Formats: sequence, C-alpha cells, structure tokens
Amino acid sequence: MTKKACCTPHSGRSQTADPVADGAADFAANQATDAPANSPPPVTVCAIPGGNAIVGTNAPIILLDEEGPRRKKKLKPFHMMQTAVTNGLFAAFVDATGYTTEAERFGWSFVFESQVSPLVGDTQGALDTTWWRRVDGANWRLVGGPGSEAQYHDDHPVVHVSWHDANAFAKWAGGQLPTEAQWEHAAQGGHGDIPFPWGHREPDDAMFQPCNIWQGEFPSHNAELDGFLATAPAKSFQPNGYGLYNMCGNVWEWLSEPLVMRSLSKRKQQAQNKPKGSKLLKGGSFLCHKSYCFRYRIAARTGTTPDTTTSHQGFRLVFNGVAQA
Repeated sequence: MTKKACCTPHSGRSQTADPVADGAADFAANQATDAPANSPPPVTVCAIPGGNAIVGTNAPIILLDEEGPRRKKKLKPFHMMQTAVTNGLFAAFVDATGYTTEAERFGWSFVFESQVSPLVGDTQGALDTTWWRRVDGANWRLVGGPGSEAQYHDDHPVVHVSWHDANAFAKWAGGQLPTEAQWEHAAQGGHGDIPFPWGHREPDDAMFQPCNIWQGEFPSHNAELDGFLATAPAKSFQPNGYGLYNMCGNVWEWLSEPLVMRSLSKRKQQAQNKPKGSKLLKGGSFLCHKSYCFRYRIAARTGTTPDTTTSHQGFRLVFNGVAQA
C-alpha cells in the first residue's frame, strides 16, 4: 500500500520564533514539578506479563512507516492503564497542579473539519491534509473550538494534548509513556503475532466494527456504523486479552520514544512529512479507514512533533513494578 499524506499533521510551532514555543519542553517538564503535591486519584490498570515481546511485522502494509521487520525484545512485567487517560482524570491533574496545556498556551490546535464548532469563523487547513483545520481556542476542554462545550465528556479520552503535556501528566501520576515494545506487547493481549488487538479479522463497513474507526468514504462521509462520529468513551467495545480497551481506534496514543527510521533512504523520504524530533504514536484513531490510513493495526506507527496537538491524539501510561490500583 502506498503511503498517502500524513494522517497526523505537525504544528510547525517549534519552527517559529514565537517566544511561547521556545522552551516548551522545559515548561511542560517543570510546571508539574513545581505544582502542589496533590495525590492523583486511583486508576484501573492491567498486569502485563514480561517475556519476549513481538515487535513489528514481516508483512508490513505501509512500507514507508517501517512497520517491519518482526523482531523480539525482552520485557520485564509492567502494568498499563486499562484505558486512555480520560477528560475526567486529566481535569483532576489540572485542578491539582494548575497545569496549562500547550494548545492553551499557543492559543490554537488542529481540529478535524466535521468537529469544528459552527461558532468558529474562517480556519486554515494543514498542508496536504486540508480536513485538519487550525482552530483558535481549541483545547482539551473545547474540542471543536469556542462553542463546542457539548463535545466534552468526562469519560472520553482527553485530546488536544501534546507529548510534553502527556509527560507532565505522567510525572504527576507516577507513570511513564510506554515504549513501542511495551505498547505492542500489551496490545497483543497474550495472543502473539496478531494484527489487531481482537485477533485476525479486519473491520469492515458493514457488520464487523470492533473498534472506533471511520466507516464510509473518507473524509467526506462517516456512516457512524460503530455509533460514533468522533471519540467514543475510553472504556468501550470489547477489551483485549489483557483487559485493555481501545488499543486500536478511538485516539492515537503518544509513546515515550522518538520516531526512528532505520533505513537511510526511507529516512530521507520520511523527513518530508515528519520533521526531526518527531515522537511515536500508535493505535490509529476514529479517523482511520483502510482506503486512506490503514493504521488501526498493532504494528502500524506514525509520528509528529512533540508540541503538536489534535482532536484525535491522546495517551495512556504504564507503571513499572507494583500496580497503582
């Protein structure tokens, strides 16, 4: 399959002379450190056994993303959040620390066109993916920009969070963003080399919808056969073998690692769409469809700059050692 324009835009914020952008990583790392030491609420986690994790695939679909080759990596046991971090949990973090996300600090974020509030005026589209609109005032509370309060739900995954924001939350909660090996190992649910968290059967536009992705013709018509136009509750559909929900579909999830391309020739091609310093994301989102972005697979991967925020990117944490709840 030929890779089309990137399904996850990058903000370009780090390439500007805006003083707000300068030192964003230091801000995100330090803001939670200096905040009151309120204890985070308990979260539900699932035990993930250690062993030889399978990473990647020998049957890659999007070659330029370097989904292969299949390889093994030894992992120690760990615990992973059962769901992506929800709005309710992120609100507890903000209330406890006074944290301000990068989307709020910069004053804008990327919103998928069908989510843009009707109260928002003219917007600018992202390069090559014009359905991504730069919306002033969009953030985790106002997913579609000013006037979109109805799009906020406590039990849905938090979005419009950058990699820096996710790490600030992780520091407060005592966890970490997962590595690619941890994420894939957990997503497989103990079933080995499977393409999807539920097994081998592909979702379709008819009867089989095991996750929250796009049905219909992207980007013009979403039939909503899975019941959702945008995000679904973080705890929805069926969990995988380890009890984890929505490891594929719903929202992309930030990982701890940079997006590293092992092939020099592909690295040169990749640089056209993924700037230096991009971070990994896994799992796909409610916008993925086989005709455009067949990335709702365990081995699939993408990346973008760590200051980028969109209405389809979230995260979950891992905890090494003793479970948090």
